Amino acid sequence: MWRLKSGEDTKGHPFLQSLNDFQGRQVWELDPDGGSPEELQAVKAAQDAFTANRLSQKHSSDLLLRLQCSGSLDDPTARRRQSGAATGPEVTSALREGISFYSKLQQADGHWPGDYGGPMFLMPGLVITCYVTGCLDTVLTAPHKAEMLRYLKNHQNSDGGYGLHIEGHSTMFGTALSYVTMRILGLPAEDETCETARRWILDHEGATHITSWGKFWLAVLGCYSWDGMNPTPPEIWMLPYASWSGIGLAHPGRFWCHCRMVYLPMSYVYGMRGTGKLTPLVLSLRKELYPGSYECINWNAARNQCASTDLYYPHPWIQDVLWWSLYKAEGLLLGSGLRKKALAEVMRHVHYEDENTRYVCIGPVNKVINMLCCWFEDPDSEAFKRHIPRLYDFLWVAEDGMKMQGYNGSQLWDTTFAVQAICATGLAPEFSDCMRRAHHYVDVTQVRDDCPGPLSAWYRHISKGAWPFSTRDHGWPISDCSSEGLKASLSLAALDPAKVGAPISDDRLFDCVNVILSYQNGDGGWATYENTRSYSALELINPSETFGDIVIDYSYVECASACMTALAEFQHKHREHRSAEVLASLRRGQRFIEKQQRADGSWYGSWGVCFTYAAWFGCEALAAVGKTVANSEAQLRACEFLLSKQCPDGGWGESYLSCQDKVYSQLEGQKSQVVNTAWAILALISAGYHHRDTKQIQNAVRCLLRQQLPSGDWPQEHITGVFNRNCMITYANYRNIFPIWALGRYRVDVLKL
Repeated sequence: MWRLKSGEDTKGHPFLQSLNDFQGRQVWELDPDGGSPEELQAVKAAQDAFTANRLSQKHSSDLLLRLQCSGSLDDPTARRRQSGAATGPEVTSALREGISFYSKLQQADGHWPGDYGGPMFLMPGLVITCYVTGCLDTVLTAPHKAEMLRYLKNHQNSDGGYGLHIEGHSTMFGTALSYVTMRILGLPAEDETCETARRWILDHEGATHITSWGKFWLAVLGCYSWDGMNPTPPEIWMLPYASWSGIGLAHPGRFWCHCRMVYLPMSYVYGMRGTGKLTPLVLSLRKELYPGSYECINWNAARNQCASTDLYYPHPWIQDVLWWSLYKAEGLLLGSGLRKKALAEVMRHVHYEDENTRYVCIGPVNKVINMLCCWFEDPDSEAFKRHIPRLYDFLWVAEDGMKMQGYNGSQLWDTTFAVQAICATGLAPEFSDCMRRAHHYVDVTQVRDDCPGPLSAWYRHISKGAWPFSTRDHGWPISDCSSEGLKASLSLAALDPAKVGAPISDDRLFDCVNVILSYQNGDGGWATYENTRSYSALELINPSETFGDIVIDYSYVECASACMTALAEFQHKHREHRSAEVLASLRRGQRFIEKQQRADGSWYGSWGVCFTYAAWFGCEALAAVGKTVANSEAQLRACEFLLSKQCPDGGWGESYLSCQDKVYSQLEGQKSQVVNTAWAILALISAGYHHRDTKQIQNAVRCLLRQQLPSGDWPQEHITGVFNRNCMITYANYRNIFPIWALGRYRVDVLKL
């Protein structure tokens, strides 16, 4: 039986490093002798049920974690909470049951683990990297491979293809890479899943029409020519950085960190034409992926071929001119002294990233490409060996199979939200053990130091006092994670220290405020990991085809709101500390939030689905500066927008299509889901709408109460996270956190309990 191990229980590998005894690390391991007959039967029933309903319910419910932590699963035939009355006793009872259940999922080190999967293009990179570097059978045991194949079979669409993410329409990017992954994992080409996927590929003109990231992975494997890829020359890292040079504004050091940390190692592999051995499987794939002969493919023409199913961001003409010019220059650069110097420079930055994240790396894509770079540089290097055990940080197992997550987890993010949600209910003292463990995790996860060396030389921002998204070992500072960490710390400081632990010291909170203030951009907003370093015109060179707005780090409503609310709460308790700067920052933030609001009262959400998510953040930001429906037209319009989207059952149900189309999209059948409903309730209460009318809020609360399961859990419905406009991602803990938070705010602010 697969079991999750976390924190100190995951250490022991000689090449693992940690700053805090691996607090927050989560690794699934198979215990071949583990599990009672009842548990094994429950796992099989959950797996079979998912497979039987995989085309109608594409999202797993994280049942293996729930079974391990709670000891049982909800009976799928059992009725949900029978009463939906929005009375004080009913709401309080639902909250106690909800918090009690959710506290069972908490780990000993204080964090809440959860599925952070969703994208379908991540696991193929891991499998291809392990295959090329020869460590596939060392890293992935037979049970690992079996669970990965379960996942791939479960998430195949009815037309035989695979989406960019688990709920998406079929794409060449998802289908070709999933097909290759299944073949590497041992599935024969004659298997029905492979046959239907291959038929989809060939019906859409073959794998030359895969996106640029897909072209890269196929070239690494050896079943696509590097001549068929638009150049990613490492020499761009040697361009001048200074803005006065003009060209310095396009230096990759000015890119959004997730973008540059992918194209950094990608440029190394491209620059040295890193390709695996030409095995019989690779030769077979050359025949399977293309409608004609591999030897007859026009690779120059293939550079800009992209299936219509994948094309979210078409190349502007200026980009095609640029790639053509670099393509012609590549013959001079390949093997030159300049190329060797550029490759060495890139590897300096790759090693810096690896060492400063304890070989976790900022995300799953650069993680496996960095590992590939280290192997191509020296297959026997310690750097390559240190990468291997950190692969498990990205793997997650649920009833739908094993997947690669979009990060090494969302541990800190979820824990800070959980703390604030439980504290908002007024019931936190009843759950002091839970709060004490959460306090421990928040405490040990704060970043204590800046990265070493002159930060400008490595294109890094300050990080001392910040909080990361997942673990301290990962360590990349983020504006909204730092802000939510600060707010969670302030909430915990208001509880009895004898029960939850001593508050985090003021000087550490001051360090966090320093980071938050440093993040604010000239437009008054806040970006994610760093300040905005260049101009949106750089999107003209976005080569990804399938992702939008990836080149620079933009100001976002969500990040701005998190920072504003954190600064406002901090100022309330520490009025003497940098008060003038904080007030000025809040004023600039308010102008940014109001400017980002659309004419219909909505805000576009960039990190969650979508307008309901952004409404919560937008209303919270304005409330932080004293704005409510009583004195703010912006707040009133936001509430009116939300209420215009309320479903007949009292809830809200927003489709992920809102994100990619940038227009509010309702789920089919006027269905609501608990996460969107909770966000809408939080937005309305934050805006003070309950002082004007409570009927719609009561209807929404009743909807949440009716949806609660007998165990106190809430159902996992559709996917709720997003990045880069077009790719959805799972936040499995949201279905617990936000109903608790919304009901808690209703209990305290509306019912006055």
